[in-house]
Amino acid sequence: MFIQSGEWVTISKLKLQFKKKVLKSLKFRILVILIFVGTVPSIILKNGILSNYETRTVSTRSITVKNQLDILCNQISSNHYLVDSSSPVINAELTQIANLYEGRILILNDKFRIVKDTYAMDENKIIATERGIKAFKGEDNTYYNKKIGFIELAVTIKDDVTKEPIGVMMAWVSTNAVVDSLDSLNQKAIILLLVLGIGVLAIGFLLAGIVVKPFASVTKSIEELTDGYMDEKISIPDYTETQLISEAFNKVLARMKTLDDSRQEFVSNVSHELKTPLTSMKVLADSLIAQENVPPELYHEFLTDIAAEIDRENKIINDLLSLVKLDKKSNDLKVEEVNINELIGLILKRLRPIAEKQNIELVLESFRPVVAEVDEVKLTLAISNLVENAIKYNHQDGWVHVSLNADHKYFYIKVADSGLGIPEESMEHVFERFYRVDKSHSREIGGTGLGLAITRNAILMHRGAIKVYSKEEEGTTFTVRVPLNYIA
Repeated sequence: MFIQSGEWVTISKLKLQFKKKVLKSLKFRILVILIFVGTVPSIILKNGILSNYETRTVSTRSITVKNQLDILCNQISSNHYLVDSSSPVINAELTQIANLYEGRILILNDKFRIVKDTYAMDENKIIATERGIKAFKGEDNTYYNKKIGFIELAVTIKDDVTKEPIGVMMAWVSTNAVVDSLDSLNQKAIILLLVLGIGVLAIGFLLAGIVVKPFASVTKSIEELTDGYMDEKISIPDYTETQLISEAFNKVLARMKTLDDSRQEFVSNVSHELKTPLTSMKVLADSLIAQENVPPELYHEFLTDIAAEIDRENKIINDLLSLVKLDKKSNDLKVEEVNINELIGLILKRLRPIAEKQNIELVLESFRPVVAEVDEVKLTLAISNLVENAIKYNHQDGWVHVSLNADHKYFYIKVADSGLGIPEESMEHVFERFYRVDKSHSREIGGTGLGLAITRNAILMHRGAIKVYSKEEEGTTFTVRVPLNYIA
């Protein structure tokens, strides 16, 4: 089955978009996800390990230094160093610890006056800090200042006998060794991450190729349709996703094939329907031409038949034009507020003479006043077709009942008749163009097979719905539902 130009453009665009936007971006996305999954947790883990190492190292150093300071505080108390700071042993120990940890130690008495400064800069000065005051109250405290790279400790000096605070030892310990260790570990971690990133990238390329391969098969299958035929289906069951894509594409192909078949059938039906009246007129005209001295009565009869065929041709053309107009976008609707009760009343008034010819009872039942936003011309055309069909395809002395009702959202029109009914096998086709349930009877009463197609399109343009219920020789009921407020 050959693809027409419009469908071929659609297929080409679909194929191009799938190939460029899906396949190319899919590999990139897979690589990004793998790199993200592979490296981001590693970076978080690295930072967590380094932070934990730093915390534990600083804590260990703080405990070690504090233990040594506690020993010194005991010596300071027992040797009355706060009164006489000339002890060479204690001074040597203070200097040794300060140098060992690349720091500074201050000894403060109970007046917060500096008794000893290992830097020999601020002796005899008074310094009262928050940590020093807390330590003098018996609260030893430690603070890690990461910004300047020092651990600050404040330790209470207690009297040997009374155990009351008599002074404070404040020390600043350098963390250069910790920083150096962290820098070294960080460099090694970065190298490890680079190696890991390269490995993830290589594995990513490999996995991306494996993952994308079925999608490439889908693309190849689509490209095989470039000869313009749609008889073959594609099936790539490797993944659930590719299977779903295959099924969706096959549905598109099936839909396009159905549309193409429908179009070909429509063109064939149109040609046939337009040709039939012309053929009849040609036969009648040729009959008149072939005879000599034709009686006026025969002329009149043949010309009457020709006029009837012209009317039939004109009706087909008008119905086709109506159908073409309804096939356009709903923007063509001229929506306005319409009194539906009055509209249906006018339609029945116009069709009542046709019903009276067959002695058919035409009844309207309105349950409530209904005002809705509709295109009056198109809705009139739709309802007229339903009621006219109910009259034409009815029994002598039958009936047609039209009812109107509404709720807060929709209004409902029901057209029921006591007519010929529709066979069950024809129910799903009644809205198709040029479809006739009884072709001989339809031609006899002048039907074109377009009325219900026109009706359905008009209802759908209003965002409504139409359904049919029927049984042969028992009648047919059409129900229409249309929103009270037009939905643009």
